[in-house]
Amino acid sequence: MKQLNKLIIGDLEIKIPIIQGGMGVRISTASLVSAVANYGAAGTISSVGLGYGRPDNKTDYHKASMDGLREQIRETKKLTSGIFGVNAMVALSNYEDLVNTVAKEGVHFIASGAGLPLRLPELTEGSSIKLMPIISSGRAADIVIKAWKKRYNRLPDAFIVEGPLAGGHLGFKYEELISNETETLESITKDVVRLVSGYEKEYGVRIPVIAGGGIFTGKDIARFLKLGASGVQIATPFVTTYECSVADEFKQAYLSAKEADVLIIKSPVGLPGRAIRTKLIDRVASGKKIPINCTYKCLKTCTPETAPYCIAEALFNAAAGNLDSAVVFCGADVVKIDKIVSVKELLDGLVNDTLKELNKTKKE
Repeated sequence: MKQLNKLIIGDLEIKIPIIQGGMGVRISTASLVSAVANYGAAGTISSVGLGYGRPDNKTDYHKASMDGLREQIRETKKLTSGIFGVNAMVALSNYEDLVNTVAKEGVHFIASGAGLPLRLPELTEGSSIKLMPIISSGRAADIVIKAWKKRYNRLPDAFIVEGPLAGGHLGFKYEELISNETETLESITKDVVRLVSGYEKEYGVRIPVIAGGGIFTGKDIARFLKLGASGVQIATPFVTTYECSVADEFKQAYLSAKEADVLIIKSPVGLPGRAIRTKLIDRVASGKKIPINCTYKCLKTCTPETAPYCIAEALFNAAAGNLDSAVVFCGADVVKIDKIVSVKELLDGLVNDTLKELNKTKKE
């Protein structure tokens, strides 16, 4: 049987064209990331909130965050010689410090979204790390390309396109999401592929497009590869793997989720998000404010004095299994998950089903 085409990003060759999406707080850490990389796909550490659980987090959040990130990168390197990167959110108040830490430690790529990463080339100057902006529209891709070319005379090494069915914070308006008026991932992917192809011809380069958000089966993967994507990003299914380090209660929330349990919420930092209903979400929806004792401001757009609850603490509570006080982010396809599997079993199934779908299409 024919093998899947490798995901080629510059001089980086990813054997399996699947990137495991970065999930915070403390979800995509070394144990999961290394297992994905060892399989031949690409793992992604989420840099957000890695200071949580450390004794100095309350007294020196920025140092705790950088130390936590550094430890995760080094631990992942001990566990794999495969390809992995780091997800860094532009919206983080310590974004620059985190990116500088990644550049010094050395990984294969940085995926950066939750805002346009217009300064990413400057922050990683002198490193060979591949830079992959995360965007949700062709317009955003065009802005990044023009800004990087003008300021730094370079182009993105790849784009990750995240659609409206993704988990966590989403790059769309709340009203669009609850009324299903957003563009589909298919439409956005085609727009970005079309836009990028023009720049590829103009500058004689290759800029792969990686589609993510609501990709759950091999049939989904095959569909996006046929649309012109060079690879896909998948996150939610990796939570219910043995190698994911979150508490069993978190995984059980995924296994038990029904469609009515999955909500679009208004995050206190101004971005909508997709999450599983919890007691905390119900309390906030009823108008209650959860007291915040914040000695730092981890997100640029957060105002602790008026925020209804601390999103970072709520996400950490989820990973720790304290679901009554948690926000449990998830993708729209969480309702399709019915068992815990190994990373190998998950990826074996995705790869085999993708190959079957692609071969079936050729015969037709």
